[in-house]
Formats: sequence, structure tokens, C-alpha cells
Amino acid sequence: MDPHQQAIAQLEQVACLLKDQYQDSKKFQAAIKQLKTPDRVIKGELKVTMDDGLIQKFKAFRSQHNNARGPYKGGIRFHPGVTEAEVMALSTWMTWKCAVTNIPYGGSKGGITVDPKKLSEAELQRLSRAYAEFLADHIGPWVDVPAPDVNTTPQIMAWMVDAYEKHLLANNQPIQANPLATFTGKPLGLGGSAGREEATGLGGFFILEKLVKKLGLNRKQDITIAIQGFGNVGYWFAHHADQAGYKVVAVSDSKGGVYVENGLDPAETLRCKQKRGQLKDCLCADGKCNLINGRVITNKELLELEVDILVPAALENVITLDNAAKIRAKAILELANGPTTPEADQILFDKGVTLVPDVLANAGGVTTSYFEWVQNLQGYYWTKEEVISKLQPLMEDAFAQMWQMKENKQVSGRMATYMTAVKRVVDTMILRGI
Repeated sequence: MDPHQQAIAQLEQVACLLKDQYQDSKKFQAAIKQLKTPDRVIKGELKVTMDDGLIQKFKAFRSQHNNARGPYKGGIRFHPGVTEAEVMALSTWMTWKCAVTNIPYGGSKGGITVDPKKLSEAELQRLSRAYAEFLADHIGPWVDVPAPDVNTTPQIMAWMVDAYEKHLLANNQPIQANPLATFTGKPLGLGGSAGREEATGLGGFFILEKLVKKLGLNRKQDITIAIQGFGNVGYWFAHHADQAGYKVVAVSDSKGGVYVENGLDPAETLRCKQKRGQLKDCLCADGKCNLINGRVITNKELLELEVDILVPAALENVITLDNAAKIRAKAILELANGPTTPEADQILFDKGVTLVPDVLANAGGVTTSYFEWVQNLQGYYWTKEEVISKLQPLMEDAFAQMWQMKENKQVSGRMATYMTAVKRVVDTMILRGI
């Protein structure tokens, strides 16, 4: 099943659970039918002059799923595996992600089929600018607001903003709002938001705080956490959890990880990784490394540790039919996108493992992107403390809405999240007359 077919199957499952809440079944079914396909998919080939003077073509896509609740919103990824079906699915999930946190956006997603590691910086810049010009007539502060995703960065957003502004000026197009608000995830010096770097991990931490209370886990110092993935998201989640008194016992990167029974030191572990290149050389706690009471573990072993909270924060499809039955965590907090396959989802639900899905758990990133957009439109910028103070209640309310749906309908956390999100979108579509 390709990813878009998977997204459609999820929507159909949600529709079956929601249909009894609508007296006008025709309007409900009409909305669901619309939501099965994006409003539009923009696709083409970008011609880029390489450093050797030759022209190379790259496939480019942008899927705009639904804008009933506001402008389309979603990232841009540069990856060899980017396909039309993938961006269609991801744009659908972005619609749900924006709806579940109740920010006024719809969903979109874009990408280029490319391995950016094979490009020079100059080639990467030319490709980024070409993509921005390719999309220029289909994006804007009130139309579609792209952002970084896999293998794209604040610098790439800066190049794209510049190319977009130059396109508007060259074509004498009216500028109705600050062009900086067309892209989020920008550098601070070009309209970026304070707090964006740690927003996804911090948003996940706010969810953690509410989750452990629902699970009846009260003594933070006894609550154990294992995190697969120690990049930006995994590190900031570990940092905030550690600062709050939780016991982070295991972290890993692509080459393996470490387990420290009494809890590791995230900051020291990160410094060690940056110095030595890989986590498995870093058994760090209390400001010291090379501990004798820790051990090196594989990613497979990390997923199967007996901990309270398991946090997949790296790759997709790591919890599968093959290992779901071996998961011993009480709860899973998905900071990665799509770490759990549908087959594994059912096994975990049957086992009684509580799962907070990616579209809710990692929504701190898109929520702070929304804050960046608001600041760009206002021309007034907030401190990091203000950003955090605005992020926390939105994440906590989204979790509360999900949990209420989960308890009322006796469904999984993932299904409850989708039900909450889809209902919000459908309700708005019906108000608009579909």
C-alpha cells in the first residue's frame, strides 16, 4: 500500500467512527470524499545548471490537500525517495496535524527527488531557488506557507524567500502581506522565530507531562524514558525531560546507542557525540563520560527496553509487525513521523500500550511555525519565553481533546487524534457549504 492509499484507509476508518455524529449524512460523506484527494498537486521538472556547466533535471512536487481552516501549511523535503504519492499522503497528515492543535491552517507538503548530499552548496542554492520560482504563483502568506522538512534547513528557506520576493518584483505582482510570511523555519536574522529550534522536542515534553499523569505515574525521578534518535528533536526532548527530573536511561543514533540505568546526562552526552562522532562511545552522567555502569545497545534493543515511556524520534517504520509484541514500554510518544506501522499499531493497542501519535506529539514544530507566520504578518517579534508560554497551552489542550475522545469512544490514541482532527475539518467544510 503506497502512503497515500494508507492515508485514505485511515480516513475511511475515522469516517466510520464519526458518521453517527452528523444528522446530514450527505454533507458528511461529501466532505469525506473531498478529503480523500488533495485540492491540487503541482508537479514538474526543475532544470538546474550544475557546477560542471551541464544541466540536470529534478522532479519537483507540491501537494495542497485542504484549506478549509486556513492557508495550506507544510514542509519541503529534499530526498531521493520523494514521490507524488508520498507528498499527497504527507499533505493529508498535515491537515490533521494543524487541525488537532487548532491552528488556522490546512495541509500541504512538497519535495524534490534528489540526494542533497551529492550537491555542492552552490548547486543546492540554485536548486532551492528554482523550486521557489516553480511554486511562486501557488504560494503566499494567505495561500500556502512552506517550511523546512527532511534535508532542508533555515538557510534553504532564506534562499527560497529571496527567490520568491525577486519573482514578485520581476513580474510586478502586488504584495499584499509581508513576503517573509510565505516561508517559516527561517533564520532569526530573516524573520525566524525565537524558540523554533527546540519547539518540536519541547512540545513533546509538554505532552509527556500530561501523559504521565493520565497513566498514574507520579514520581518523576522513577519514570524511565528511552529515546531513539538524538538529533535536534530527540535532544531537546531529552534535555527538558532531564531538567524536569525524569530519568532518561537510553538514547541512540543511527549507529547504536547507550543505556545508563540511573539516568544519563543529555547535555554531556550531546557534547561527547559531537566530539567523538557517535553515541555508542558516550556513556555520560553527572558531567562525566565513560561510565562503567552503562552499556552500549543497538537500536533494536532500545525499542524493546522495559521503560515507562518509549520515544521514537528518528526514522519511520521502526515499530513493525516483527517487533511490536516485544515492546515493553507502558506508553509510546511518537516524535518521529510515522515510526509505527498500521499492523504494529493494532498489536500495541491490543496489548494496552498507550500511544500518542506523531500528528499530535510532534506538532510543536508546526505550531511554532504558525507563531513565526503571525509575527511576520504583525512585524512584531516575541521573546523565546513568550513563544513557549503560547506553545504550552495549545499542546496541552490538544492532548486533553485527544484523551477525552479516546476515553469516550474507547479507541486508540492515534484514532482519537484523527477523529478530533477530521471532525474539526469536516465541521468547517460544512459551515462553508462544502
